Amino acid sequence: MPVSFIFRVFKVMQYEKGKHSVYYHRYHVVWITKYRFKVLRGGLARRVRDIVRQICKEQGVDIISGVVSADHVHLFVSIPPKLALSDFIRLAKGRSSFKVQQEFPDLKKRYWGRRFWGRGYFSTTSGAITDDVILQYLENHIEKPTGASR
Repeated sequence: MPVSFIFRVFKVMQYEKGKHSVYYHRYHVVWITKYRFKVLRGGLARRVRDIVRQICKEQGVDIISGVVSADHVHLFVSIPPKLALSDFIRLAKGRSSFKVQQEFPDLKKRYWGRRFWGRGYFSTTSGAITDDVILQYLENHIEKPTGASR
């Protein structure tokens, strides 16, 4: 069963404020494990969730919703304008890869090249579709995991 990490859900459009900006940036991002191995289960999935939460807190990123599935991570996040999406993904994938490989030595049998996550990521803004559609998709993904994101 996928691990859910829902912090809060915004039902209405709320603008967020920085020191010198007002913004509404919502991104749905997905990244996969290398070779799509289904290793994100139990303690490993919870640890990935906790690392991503920690990075989000440090960077001022609000998690609206998220799911850690067996072979990929879904996040629906609000990212402040001072942080590029690519920088956030680099931090999340890089730090989580480093930490889980240190803490779970059995992963070295599968991931011998120090790469835990697959190259690249998927992202979309919620402007093309509504926030409710993304939230509904993630809720259904928690209840009925497909095992793959396709």
